[in-house]
Amino acid sequence: MTNSFPSSVAAIDLGSNSFHMIVCKLEDGKLRTIDRLKEMVRLASGLDDNKNLNAETQQKALACLQRFGQRIDNFPAGSVRIVGTNTLRTAKNSQEFIAKAEKALGHPIDIIAGIEEARLIYQGVANSLGSNADSRFVMDIGGGSTEYIIGIDDVAHTKESLHMGCVTVSNKFFPDGAISKKAFKKAVLFCQQKLEPYQRIFNSHRWDEAIGASGSIRCIHKVLIATQWSNNGITQEGLDKLVSHITQCDHIDELDLPELSDERLPVFLGGVAVLYATFKKLNIDQMTVSDGALREGLVSDLLGRIYDHDIRSKTVETLAEHYHTDHEHSDRINQTVENILNQLDSSCFTQNDRKNITQFLNWAVCLHGIGRDIAHSQYHKHSAYIIENGDLAGFSRQDQHLLATLVQTHRKSFHYHGLKNYQNLGIMMLGI
Repeated sequence: MTNSFPSSVAAIDLGSNSFHMIVCKLEDGKLRTIDRLKEMVRLASGLDDNKNLNAETQQKALACLQRFGQRIDNFPAGSVRIVGTNTLRTAKNSQEFIAKAEKALGHPIDIIAGIEEARLIYQGVANSLGSNADSRFVMDIGGGSTEYIIGIDDVAHTKESLHMGCVTVSNKFFPDGAISKKAFKKAVLFCQQKLEPYQRIFNSHRWDEAIGASGSIRCIHKVLIATQWSNNGITQEGLDKLVSHITQCDHIDELDLPELSDERLPVFLGGVAVLYATFKKLNIDQMTVSDGALREGLVSDLLGRIYDHDIRSKTVETLAEHYHTDHEHSDRINQTVENILNQLDSSCFTQNDRKNITQFLNWAVCLHGIGRDIAHSQYHKHSAYIIENGDLAGFSRQDQHLLATLVQTHRKSFHYHGLKNYQNLGIMMLGI
């Protein structure tokens, strides 16, 4: 365990529709939320035909992040977790934007895969909403993707991330806010087709309780309650009445629904289409709504790292066992690594940097031989490929690339791998 703990922690979710930040006070290992910030940036709407973020959207996003950055300006390294989701996974020029965003925030940004996003969402819901259900189904409608998860207690067992969200569906089927029965039917069919391969996996007979997260679902819930179309969460009957009302209008300006803000209005139809299609396809009758989501999951994950219960270590252990690595050999190498690090001047690195370096080297040692299960020849390349392309719980894309680089470059000459790989290690490990 580290010698000192931050007094406050923060988590930021750079979503495809909204940017969210939560700030929590850390007292004796317990959290108290002291601040929440949210701005609708609609990052997904800024993707052009070539999948590049346009300059206008980048400028709007960076202005938001500069405001967020002022709030966490004095937070020490390791006390803030920031992740980018679907749009930053998709954008070809995301690295250019991330460099500017990290400068505005003063902390590193992780790009997470859809499956890791689903895991964190479930973690946030599980920690925010008490439930007696044996098995939970959780869905979260984002701007560019929708996550579906089945879990028990605080562990997510089945996870999927589908490329449909409130922004992308609204832009595709309801351009400029135009509404028609035909367009809404097409939008629902599009969502159902996306969900078709997973219908059996997530069907209602496989879980006991349905829970919805995200701003879109919370907004739909508020509308249904305010109109008295539902009085117990979100129901199929209530959604039928909402869809009937929507398809009688010709434009979103005619919706005139209570609790539907002007800010949410442009992406409301897309969110309704995704939720309606999900209810129909998975035979859902009723859904509870949770305030917890990705950012709460990020805080929970961050606490694990602070208190040395890092999910990444468990992931590495499981992967090493799966690929039958030599534990005794790994232990000997890790002892050598520890001896080398102990001989370094303590002024070379901060405590946080030293912890990061030690973790990644230890993980690399544990996993460097997993490729032998595929082939002995060039096994280091197979090991690196598995690490870089696997769904590794707790790891961001940058984490996996760093770990894969360490593993692949543990053998052969420096010239064989090229100097650039080694220069990148300092950037990825220490941000230098």
